[in-house]
Amino acid sequence: METLQQTTNSVDALAENRWLTNIYKFRELGLIGFIVVLCIFIQWRNSSFLTLENINDLMTNAAILSILAVGMMLVLITRGIDLSIGAIIGLTGMISAQFVSNYHLHPVLVLLLGIGLGILCGVINGTLIAKLGILPIIATLALMNIFRGLTYRVSNGEWVSSYQMSESFLAIATGKLFGVNHLVIIAIAIYIIFYFFINHTITGRQIYAVGSNPESAVVSGIPDKKILILVYAIMGGLSGLAGVLWVAKFASAQGDTGSGYELTVIAACILGGVSIAGGAGKISGVILGALLLGILQNALPLLNVSPFWQTGIQGIIILFAVILNTLVKRSVDRNNLLRRKI
Repeated sequence: METLQQTTNSVDALAENRWLTNIYKFRELGLIGFIVVLCIFIQWRNSSFLTLENINDLMTNAAILSILAVGMMLVLITRGIDLSIGAIIGLTGMISAQFVSNYHLHPVLVLLLGIGLGILCGVINGTLIAKLGILPIIATLALMNIFRGLTYRVSNGEWVSSYQMSESFLAIATGKLFGVNHLVIIAIAIYIIFYFFINHTITGRQIYAVGSNPESAVVSGIPDKKILILVYAIMGGLSGLAGVLWVAKFASAQGDTGSGYELTVIAACILGGVSIAGGAGKISGVILGALLLGILQNALPLLNVSPFWQTGIQGIIILFAVILNTLVKRSVDRNNLLRRKI
């Protein structure tokens, strides 16, 4: 009788937590619903929000964030974190701008240069973490300061301004193809590439395996160290790409370019449902998380919200998302445990 009662209680608990499990499985739909309601509210308060011009500005501004969020998602999936991406953006952006200014390098070669430099920075991050066993937060924090220092050293504290850059270089971010801004096209291409990489390649599945259960991954023969180096190299390459796009978009390269932007990228991932505990995250969620942050950054000034409150409001929404993800994750883990017992 006691065993029967325990089984009955387990079944009841399983049923009670099932609705949270459903939220976990379909949280992207809830995020879409929240974005739709938010857009309706903003449009009601300011009719200029959903104009074509403002939508174009919103998508363009969110493009760089969304590109970086893809790389950060892979890092977080492996239970890591990268605090150096803002500094990598600044370093690659400054070096790329100098090559454009001094040597009139072709825009395609500038993009390749930025990506290559970013990959090098990422490999250094990954090597310290995978080979030397340094905690990701410590390794990337140290390299953040090193990369930022190199940026100031390379620039000698000087800016590279728009008049020193070629029109063809600036067109990387300002030009359009079939009426769509180049930044948006690049972001879409990045998402398509990494969607197939994550969902349809062995390496993509290994990344999730390393984050879900590192010990089991090693026992299964997965080269966890190589996976970690690869993930940070990808993050670095996307940061290098973002550095070039950032400089082209804002027509200026400065020593503090991208400073603190890593926190915004991490926030976009968390809003998109990526677990900081590793092993969980979807491209679709990251897209929505970046879009939501882009909407907030675009809409709050339109609603005449004080700049002192804008960051606070974003923080409240992020905190709510973290709490919800934590509660749902606990429910899912509890459900899995109950299923095994039953």
